Amino acid sequence: MLGCQAKGKPVPDQMVQALADSSGLIADPPALRQRFQDDGYLFLKGALDRDEVLAARAEILARLTEVGEVVPGSDGVFTGTSRRKEIVGDLGRFWKSVSEGENLRRVSHGPGLKRVLERLIGAPARPQDYLFLRAGVVGRATGLHYDYPFFTRAHDQVYTVWVPIGDVPVADGPLVVVEGSNRFRDLIDPMIGFDVVKDTSRKADLGEDPVALAMSRGTRLRTADFEAGDIALFGMFTAHGSFDNHSPENRVRLSCDVRWQPADLPVDARYFGPDPAGTTGAGYAELNGAKPLDQPWHIR
Repeated sequence: MLGCQAKGKPVPDQMVQALADSSGLIADPPALRQRFQDDGYLFLKGALDRDEVLAARAEILARLTEVGEVVPGSDGVFTGTSRRKEIVGDLGRFWKSVSEGENLRRVSHGPGLKRVLERLIGAPARPQDYLFLRAGVVGRATGLHYDYPFFTRAHDQVYTVWVPIGDVPVADGPLVVVEGSNRFRDLIDPMIGFDVVKDTSRKADLGEDPVALAMSRGTRLRTADFEAGDIALFGMFTAHGSFDNHSPENRVRLSCDVRWQPADLPVDARYFGPDPAGTTGAGYAELNGAKPLDQPWHIR
């Protein structure tokens, strides 16, 4: 695919392959599960109602416009500045309110995703209440990592759903999955039992340039020109991150991660309830999204 960028450099076209669309398997749960097991991810085009996703986007952009971060009336164009601190005061509370927007929750916690997850799991499913909403300006990217160290305190039957909130072409820095990383046992096996909060001597970020990692493994990076309504799913053992946002329109990339699990399994209390503590206990204040858009991100 043309136009991907990582670590500030163009990604060689031959290193990038489009995510395999599995939307044709929705009506065949056994085949869907086999594809998920084989590839470590599912890419489902048009799985959600496009109008609902765009309504969620408008809702979020309105909140960012209120704090001076998005040009009024634009499709998410970053102003280059922020008045978030002076206007809202409590940054964590503000981001929690954005993350609990009615239109956004209709997408992230609604019947569309529930139907997909229950077909994949083969049992009733429930989402975590805590939502990872991301707003990435030009120059930002999420480093490569596995989700295992963050979300498996209760069990590892947790599924991450990556939802683009609007159209997210490759120039805007969408999700990237390392092909075959669900079989990198030399990375996965030492990670078993690792909890990022309990073992602060280790880093969850793989710390590698995505291209360098893919080249060293003789594999490719998978992504897509995502459209509103598309989703990608993966479990705790697939390496992923994002490409750089280098939008020529200076557009903010909006996406969210919502995690689902079988409804009958124990829950990690950090991510459930009306005021979830989040990974570190800081609630929504711990997220990159809670930072004003003119401030640098931490690793995750």
